[in-house]
Amino acid sequence: MKIEFNEDEEIVKTIQEGLKKNDGYCPCRMEKNKDTKCMCKEFREQIQDPKFEGYCHCMLYYKQK
Repeated sequence: MKIEFNEDEEIVKTIQEGLKKNDGYCPCRMEKNKDTKCMCKEFREQIQDPKFEGYCHCMLYYKQK
């Protein structure tokens, strides 16, 4: 398993700026709680699935099998 940033540097830059403005909470989510703090609960659960390969919700991270 390997987790890396999206290859599109513009997406990474935009999401990282949003994270800074949002105190580390996913800029794609309305609520701010422990489940939406980057790396969000949804993606943490997805990376535990050995069959999952793909991007997190906001497209910042990509998990390879």
